[in-house]
Amino acid sequence: MKKSISIFLLCSLCLMSAQAQDSVQVAKKAAVKSHLKQHFKPYGFIRNYFTYDSRECIAGTGDMYFYMPKDEFWNKTDDPALREDLNAVDNFRFLSLTTRVGLNIVDYKWRNTEFSGKIEADFFAGISKVGTGNHAVSGTAQFRLRQAYVSLGWDSLKMGKDFARVDLTLGQTWHPMAADLCDVIALNSGAPFGPFNRSPQVRMDARLGKMFTLTAAGLWQMQYNSTGPDGQSAEYMLYSKTPEAYLGLSFHHNGFLMRAGADVLSIRPRHIGYALDDNGNAIQGTDGKNLQIKVKDRITTASPFLYLQYKNGDFSIKAKTIFAEAGEHMNMNGGYGISKINPDGSYSYTPTRTSSTWLSLVYGGKVGAQEDKHPQKLQGILFAGYSENLGTKDEMLTKEDGSLLGYYYPRVKNMNRMWRVTPTLLYTVGKFQLGLEYDITSVHYSDGKLDTHGLSQNGLHWVTNHRVQLMTKYNF
Repeated sequence: MKKSISIFLLCSLCLMSAQAQDSVQVAKKAAVKSHLKQHFKPYGFIRNYFTYDSRECIAGTGDMYFYMPKDEFWNKTDDPALREDLNAVDNFRFLSLTTRVGLNIVDYKWRNTEFSGKIEADFFAGISKVGTGNHAVSGTAQFRLRQAYVSLGWDSLKMGKDFARVDLTLGQTWHPMAADLCDVIALNSGAPFGPFNRSPQVRMDARLGKMFTLTAAGLWQMQYNSTGPDGQSAEYMLYSKTPEAYLGLSFHHNGFLMRAGADVLSIRPRHIGYALDDNGNAIQGTDGKNLQIKVKDRITTASPFLYLQYKNGDFSIKAKTIFAEAGEHMNMNGGYGISKINPDGSYSYTPTRTSSTWLSLVYGGKVGAQEDKHPQKLQGILFAGYSENLGTKDEMLTKEDGSLLGYYYPRVKNMNRMWRVTPTLLYTVGKFQLGLEYDITSVHYSDGKLDTHGLSQNGLHWVTNHRVQLMTKYNF
């Protein structure tokens, strides 16, 4: 009898121990689940574009990232009946390249320091060009990094976030001049009329009182690069050893936001050049070729901008204007050219100057029968942009034949000015969005014979593209 009781007690203890372990495991799983839900916020969307263009265009990312229509390209014939603009060809496509996933990491704290972070990626154009046409038509999209950064925050003077707070961002995210984007459904977000750039950076945002924020940043180039003798490359910043610098001030109060700042960039287009004699002629090396030497080429540019925004209920208005010197690294029209050959073999450079302004209006609210899980909203959006090429700051050098010695401009050099008007309808049902956009972009081209400032007033003509774009998007 005593033996049976002992066995029963032993089994009971084992059962209680197992139940206790199960309770501990359940509690641990619940704690882990709660931790993940509290600190890790996944997000993303599945997006498709269906796009029609009335003519050939300059575009990227599977032709989804639209810049401008191509200039006229007339065939060579004296027969008026056969004369045609070969770029006046309409086309259609649909792609889901820009589907995106991301993860926000929030609400971590150690003593007085708050930590947060973001990792974001999407599908990019890994499409291969096939045949002799203008478009990439085959291949598989690549998965690329968009943003990856950590933020550290401190509330100062025990006055709260609205009065004195400092945030430090380390990693790749939006360039401070590109962070305020217009309201369009197009992938280009208004470029090239406004900056579009994500770069590795160290950025400090200091809130000064309730209405002012001071921003300072040092940035490096990765995906969006300056141009030069070897095309667009981060090499010119690599050898300059000088980060891009930004300083700006923001004012925000009762739905109104004003932001002003300037970006300074200093790069070295060449670090290897050729030795010159006192007459400016190349010196020959022992191999009979021009003698290569180290040179200290450098160009420094400054680009100020102003941004205004006002929101009230279902209405919002945004506007940005920028005076860009060599703004190609921000996806704007720009570049630079050689203005002087120095006795030591180095070059001096002069940047292009581009004035760009855009305006964005949004109005819309809830429509139809509203349900908690599937709210409906219809918005009307209007975007307008204008950009003008003001030429280089100083004269560029020319060759004996009158052509420019060195003019580095990654897009269309004979563009004088351009404008764009884009009306959009955006309908939202819960997490699903349907957008229809009509983009009219017109470029004022010259005949391509440029003066020493990179401008031309000869053979001026307007070229216009009509883009109709349907977007479907499911957010999660």
